[in-house]
Parts: sequence; C-alpha cells; structure tokens
Amino acid sequence: MKWSKAFIPTQKDTPSDADILSHALMTRAGMLHKQAPGVFSYLPLGLRAIQKVEAVVRQEMNRADAIEVLMPHLNPKELWDETGRWDRYGDNMFKLTDRKGQAYGLGPTHEEVITDIVRSHVHTSRDLPVTLYQIQTKFRDELRPRAGVLRGREFGMKDAYSFDVDEGGMIESYQAMEQAYFRIFERMGLDFVAIKADSGAIGGDNSVEFIALTQAPDARFQNAGDVTVVSCNGCEYGANIEKATSLEETVETDDPMRVLELLDTPNMGTIQELEDGLGIRADQAIKTILFQTDEPNNPVVAALVRGDQDVNEVKLANALGVGEVSAAGKYIVQDTTGADVGFAGPIGLPEGTRIIADPGIRGIVNGLIGANQTDRHYVNVNYERGDFEVTKFADLHTANEGDTCSQCREGTLEYRTGIELGHVFQLGLVYSEPMHATYVDNKGTEQTMWMGCYGIGTTRVLAAIIEQSHDKDGIIWPMEIAPYQVVVSSLMPRDETVKAAAESLYQNLQENGVEVLYDDREVSAGVKLKDADLVGIPLQVVIGRNYLKDGDVEFRVRQGHETEYLKPEQVLGHVKTIMKGE
Repeated sequence: MKWSKAFIPTQKDTPSDADILSHALMTRAGMLHKQAPGVFSYLPLGLRAIQKVEAVVRQEMNRADAIEVLMPHLNPKELWDETGRWDRYGDNMFKLTDRKGQAYGLGPTHEEVITDIVRSHVHTSRDLPVTLYQIQTKFRDELRPRAGVLRGREFGMKDAYSFDVDEGGMIESYQAMEQAYFRIFERMGLDFVAIKADSGAIGGDNSVEFIALTQAPDARFQNAGDVTVVSCNGCEYGANIEKATSLEETVETDDPMRVLELLDTPNMGTIQELEDGLGIRADQAIKTILFQTDEPNNPVVAALVRGDQDVNEVKLANALGVGEVSAAGKYIVQDTTGADVGFAGPIGLPEGTRIIADPGIRGIVNGLIGANQTDRHYVNVNYERGDFEVTKFADLHTANEGDTCSQCREGTLEYRTGIELGHVFQLGLVYSEPMHATYVDNKGTEQTMWMGCYGIGTTRVLAAIIEQSHDKDGIIWPMEIAPYQVVVSSLMPRDETVKAAAESLYQNLQENGVEVLYDDREVSAGVKLKDADLVGIPLQVVIGRNYLKDGDVEFRVRQGHETEYLKPEQVLGHVKTIMKGE
C-alpha cells in the first residue's frame, strides 16, 4: 500500500481528552477516531491491527478444536429472563424495544444465546463435547467511558463457550482454552500474568484472568491498569484484588477476658479517631459497616472486619449470594442502628439483621466495637465469650500490601496494576440448569450439560500492547500484530533514481509476501521519519542520499532504532530472517 493512498491521518498534538497513553498514540497514529464518549471508528491502520489480533485468536481457537459461529447483537429479553440476568445486569446493558413492543438487549456477552443454540441442536452424549466461539462487537452502557478503547461503550471480543457431559469434561475443555490463551498472548509479545479472579456477573465457581502488567507513564497520562494484581514475593500465588486472600493473623495476647464495658467516645466515629483518642491499636477494634443488597425482604446486612482492614464488597456479595452490595447511606444507618455513622456494632442490632464476619475477628481479645449509640463504644468485647452472634463467617477483607501470603504463609503480598486481556470461567450448571440445556446419556437418562466460557477483549489487546511497547517517538508493534511489517520511505520522491529504487524494492517485498507500506508522499524527510516511528511499523527501509552516493539503503529496526546499511538486493533476505525470529 502506498502511504499517499492509505488514509493515515497522523497528528502532531496529543488529543486533549486522552487520559491514557495508548489512547493518545492510537489517535495520533491515525488508527482511531472518536465519534462519541466511548464510541470509536477504527481507521485503516487500526483495523489492520485488530484483524491481526483476530487472526492470532482465530488460529489458536481453531487449533484447540473450537468452532466459529456468529450470534446476533440483538438478544431477546426472554432468553435473559430464563437466567434472571435481564434484571441483574441492570443499567450496564443497552436495552431497546422494537415497534411491536418486543424488548431486546445489545449483547454484552452471549451465554444465554449460545445455550439456546446448543440446547436446540445437541441432544445426546454423542454430540458432546463441543466448543463454539465468535469474534464480535459487544456493548456496555458505561456510566463514565474513559481510557480510550479500554473502557468504551462498544468493544471487540472473542467469546467461546464449551459444553460437556460432566464436570471432568468441563475441566478438560477449560484447561484446553487456558493453554490456548497462554499461546495467544505469548505470540502477541505481551508481558502478562494469569491470576485467580472473581467470576462477577458471568458466574461460576472458578475463573482465571489474564492480565497485561502496566507501569505509570509520564505525568501527562494515568496508569492504564484497570485491575489490581496481588502477588506474593515468596511463591507463585497471584489473584486480583477482588479474589486475593491473606493469612488470617491472630493478635497475640496473654490478657484474660475482661468485663464488657460501655464507654463514652465523643467525636470518635473513625478508627483513626479511636486510635488517637483512646490509644488503642486498629487491630484491636472490630469495624462494623452496614450494606444494602437487592433482596426485598431483608436488604440490610452488617459486615464485620478487623479495624485495620477494609470490607471487600465483591467478597461480601459472593458470601451473601447476591449480585452486588453497596454501602448503606447515613439515613439507613441511623434508622437501623439508632446512631450516627461510625458507631454501628453487632450488639443490639434489630432482630433479624444478618451479621457476616471475617474470620479475623474471632481472635480479638478485649476488643472494641460500636455500641449503636452515638458517641459510645463497647470495650472488652470477645466473640469467643459469646458477647455477640454472627450469622455467617466468610473471607471479607481486602488483602493489603504487606500482608502475609495465605498460600506459602511466608511471603508478603505486593500490588501491581494491569489491563485485563481475557478471562476464562468454569460455569458448571449456572446457565444450562435454568435454561434446561440437557442431553440423553448412553443409558437413556436425561442429564444437564456442564459449561465453560472464555473471553478475550480483542480491541483492548491493542491498547495493552501499546501501553507496554512504545517509546518517546511512538508505538512499537510486535511483528505478529503490526498493521504492516515494513515501511519503505523514499526521502527524495522527486529524484527519479531514488524513486525507481524505492518502487522496485516495494514491489519486490510485496511479491514475496511481505506486508509493506510505501511512503511515497511529497513531504519532508523529517515528517516521513517521524511518522514512521509514530505508527510503529517494526522494520523501516529508508532510501535517500546514501543510495545516490554509495548504492546503500538504511535498514532500521523500530525497537531500539538499530540501524545498518544494506544493498537493495539484501533487504528481502534480511526482512525474512527477522520475521522468522532468527
């Protein structure tokens, strides 16, 4: 392709609304055009890069025996009602009604649709296992779209779904997809980790996220990471912040249990104020926070953690078996406890209030809790003595940096940030059971299918690559994903000798299967060289005065700007060698 015909509208200036580096570079490199908040058009370079990502994904899905299909963007409400997700998904789904009053959602994911397909066409164990996938645009009504293509209202995704006869089969299909994901992201040259994750709105018991690790860029941009990765410095443990656990550490003390006492604590509604006013340690206190759920009959729940810890809302929602929870507002707190915010505690809550506690509170001896009275706390509280009751114990606290690892029990936890690339789930019977996706086994008995699902954000992969692979001059594409493999730049386009050499080299590379962009524009040499660096093509061939003087062309590798001089007839062989990774 000749640059003059390629429609690559590069820009010198950083767009004012770009809050992360990849958004800025994709826009400046002429890959992206913003149509509305969270809605983008992909220009030719951007589209070619997406197609490269999709090609890698498609090859590895096919290698893993997955079969490609294409499902509709419009999802009938009735299918989502079968699993209860029409209401649970809430405002994140774009919903619309046709002229006949039929309700549809623009698909953010396709578990219901694929389950409907398989239950309609798979009837016996002979038809299983089967894994189906698609590469398609998804939709999500983001409240505040940001971070370019990372948090948009429509985005590209590969979503695959496996169906098996039993749990063992599901695990085998899951493992095959997991290994395919490792191959995909390794081929894309990404620095990534696979960590335990919460299954969120998709459901299921076990899931793993693939995360591209990020670092803070220069002061102009935010860190693009949308996931906090918690890892151990002493073992291989890793999980996202919603799933990570730390060792339940007991506060050592020889003190005997003292008599429960009600204490005046004016203006001490926070742990810090209690530390300052009473001289207690935060790990001697039990923090009680009220949350609301979507359960109509009993919406308020009290969550208990140590005073030096925070409640992880995802863990709490999972412990309750609800979609999500939110911190109760001050009026609900006052109505439930009879006290201002900051003075809630597990003693004296209204009858029937559920109390969910982190196991770490059990070992607190002579602790402190709110008394459900403004400006008052109980001291010398002991759960083991029976001072208060707990409905259920569950891991509720957010694992903090510096906590002891729950796996090796020796290392400490560290935080890193990253971009979610993909997510694999063991769904089990979450969708197949309510949707009656069944088969008849070899004994003639009807059985429910076991499912897994597997997603990759194809458009967010582009942003992740750029966040990891760039320099001050622009993007540095890995060969596998680059829109073109080589850019040939004629620095003297009006000189017939230089022009003929450039066009000959361009034709030779094309005829030998190299994807080449020929910069034939009548612009300055500086503009051509800067644009070549900005758009990030891996290999650059520059033809100018050196060719007229010595018959040499300048051969540049975009990564590191390594340069050497070659004869034109040597270029093809050199390109092929580099493309093979030799």
